[in-house]
Amino acid sequence: MTDIVVPPLGESVSSATIARWMKKVGEAVAADEPLVELETDKVTVEVNAAAAGVLERIDAAEGAEVGPGAVLGVISAGGAAAAPKPAAPQAEAPKPAPGPVPTPAPAPAVAAASTLPPGPAASKLMAENNVAPGAITEASGKDGRVTKGDVLAFLSKPAAAPAPAAAPKAPRAPEQGEERVKMTRLRQTIARRLKEAQNTAAMLTTFNEVDMGAAMALRAEYKDVFEKKHGVKLGFMSFFVKACVAALKEFPAVNAEIDGDEIVYKHFVHMGIAVGGPSGLVVPVVRDADQMSFAQIEKTIGAYGKKARDGALKLEELTGGSFTITNGGIYGSLMSTPILNPPQSGILGMHKIQDRPMVVGGKIEIRPMMYIALSYDHRIVDGKEAVSFLVRVKESIEDPRRLMLDL
Repeated sequence: MTDIVVPPLGESVSSATIARWMKKVGEAVAADEPLVELETDKVTVEVNAAAAGVLERIDAAEGAEVGPGAVLGVISAGGAAAAPKPAAPQAEAPKPAPGPVPTPAPAPAVAAASTLPPGPAASKLMAENNVAPGAITEASGKDGRVTKGDVLAFLSKPAAAPAPAAAPKAPRAPEQGEERVKMTRLRQTIARRLKEAQNTAAMLTTFNEVDMGAAMALRAEYKDVFEKKHGVKLGFMSFFVKACVAALKEFPAVNAEIDGDEIVYKHFVHMGIAVGGPSGLVVPVVRDADQMSFAQIEKTIGAYGKKARDGALKLEELTGGSFTITNGGIYGSLMSTPILNPPQSGILGMHKIQDRPMVVGGKIEIRPMMYIALSYDHRIVDGKEAVSFLVRVKESIEDPRRLMLDL
């Protein structure tokens, strides 16, 4: 008998949902054959059979939430599968003997709310816990002022039973042509993290535009030789990764994060690259991008793109980023304000390259232009730093020789 066990789910992932079973009870199973698909907050994980045999029992049905180490089912060695074991009926809990009905204690007299404003510490604590002014009627401070201790005492009391509410409103019946689909864990996590970024960070976005002419000319000149030597195409993403690495070295706050009352500066660049997968946007991390060549960056991004399309990204490939680049231009976006990827303090948005009339040397020329955007956490990054960072990226792309010479 071999147990089918939930594997370790990775950093900060404590549970998974069973998306689907690929085998039914009684079916033969080969060693290392995928048995069940788990959906976590970040990726989809397949659990393979540890041994060959027959799927004897399924202990966790589709839709169940399970944690690392949980037993999902059992594989029996060879032969026909045993009949599935019905779940053991739970014994009915004995009913407690009726006791005397307690007499309710008389309700304490309600003191009048203080007319004086609470102290500073009390006001801060009340705001953090959404306690309305006047809700605390027992004030112990001087002249009847509410103190921090009064707020703590108020919060420690059990909430009063709410008045009977009206029956919950039934979900709106779908109209003809509508379909209701439960959000996947990944989509729920995306929604939660994006809202978290808006609620937590003091997020602002600054814009600039880049003349892509020089980078396009360099790419056109060397793309065939580059691909022949390195076995990978030369794209624009490697130019932007290199440009961001150079800018992050000059403006380290954009590569830092806030942890409590401390700023954590990163002396490395783990570059997150946002890519679209079958279940939504994911951000695999190019680790130590500051130590990589153009070819290494292109190979790593290409491999991540294929894994994202196949739903094969691993949890460790999606964590630990210090800065992110997202390219809405591949979908035709001309301009956008990218949302931060917490706890990071900066994200660069690339956009569509579009021919536009530009004044060059006093004359109007048609140039291939791209708008770029930097969203940043204003709690840690000043406006001057953000603008200077984006200008540094612009300069590097418009004169890519600077990247080759580390200037």
